[in-house]
Amino acid sequence: MKYIGNRPMQLLFCVMVASITTLLSCKKGDKYIFPDSSDKTKPGIVTNVKVRNYNGGAVLTYTLPSDPNLLYVQATYKINNTVVRQTKASYFLDTLSVEGFQSTKDYTVTLTAVTRANISSDPITITVHPDTPYYQLVRNRLKLAADFGGINIQSINIGKRPIAVNMVSIDPVTKKFVIADNHYTSVDTIDYSVRGYPVAPTKFGVYISDEFGNVSDTLVVTATPLFEEMLDKSKFFTYTCNTDSYIGYGGIVAYLWDGFTLEVPGESPWQTTIGPVPKAIQCTFGVGPSYKLSHFLLYCRSYGYQNPEDFTIWGSNVDNPQDAVTPGGAAAGTTVGDWVALGTYHFPDPPSGLPQAQTNAADQAFIQAGVNFNVPFNAPPVKYIRIAIKDTWFGLDYSLLEEVTFYGSPQN
Repeated sequence: MKYIGNRPMQLLFCVMVASITTLLSCKKGDKYIFPDSSDKTKPGIVTNVKVRNYNGGAVLTYTLPSDPNLLYVQATYKINNTVVRQTKASYFLDTLSVEGFQSTKDYTVTLTAVTRANISSDPITITVHPDTPYYQLVRNRLKLAADFGGINIQSINIGKRPIAVNMVSIDPVTKKFVIADNHYTSVDTIDYSVRGYPVAPTKFGVYISDEFGNVSDTLVVTATPLFEEMLDKSKFFTYTCNTDSYIGYGGIVAYLWDGFTLEVPGESPWQTTIGPVPKAIQCTFGVGPSYKLSHFLLYCRSYGYQNPEDFTIWGSNVDNPQDAVTPGGAAAGTTVGDWVALGTYHFPDPPSGLPQAQTNAADQAFIQAGVNFNVPFNAPPVKYIRIAIKDTWFGLDYSLLEEVTFYGSPQN
């Protein structure tokens, strides 16, 4: 027996005979019969509709009409007093979702079956009663409190739905509320601050909107922002510890506060290197007088490579704090010797949503403007700061930073 590759010639012959037999068995006039798209017959209605309500919407299941020309099922409904939405589901499915409803109350949904000839069945109407929409759940959990230089906004977005948190304040000229900040998010925990306000009683308002155009009522408070100032970088000084990283490429710790947020010719950023023994990626420095920190801006070179991804800010308020092993990634409030973890942070993903190695000009502009991170309100005051980098974007064991700017309130 001869072989072709690893298969016997006999097997190949059998396959060829079977293929020829199949071809010969087809009649000349045989062809696949497609449904007729010119058939103007009205289809039957969907039946046996069942409703399962959820937050801001409902899932409908049904029995399709028996019609070979059926193309899809369409739901038409108002989500509020004016906006009409339509949702379609293919004839391959027996389920359809309707969503975007403004409130938790009865809404009428009209269902029609539609054929390939665009002929609709007689409509049937059903009633849905969605649970509380997600944007209202976020509004119900909204908390506003005075913060350094402005207002702190907190809530929970349990569905991780895309929503907008809209902050308004009084325009000094018109004396009316105007939009001062829009914060778009789909994360579950909302906790951020809007700053730039004087230390004086100020009226703030916040409302929530969603992707369907629904808008909540406005929570209004009067709060007095706390005083903050940018820490005087001329008072910063290097405080080298044995656990600090090796530094390479001409970069020194003091370049973190030299005022250059972009790399300049003849000067490198703070840039660590791999030394003779493994060390944490960190640096330590003093800020002069004691400060209760409010927030800070971090300036990096770009996304990806050795730039920090997750890091911890440690602080100490004692004179000449003793060195200690203070890892990146520690929970806020963790104490090691003279050091306290003020907060652990994740450098935000590229705003464009692109992978780190494919970021665009807008992503780069976001970094160059400085990325803001809040220091927890209950964090203790500090005279010394340590930046401990847990990991970098590409998992490298060395890193770099261009500049860091801290804000806070001086302590007497």
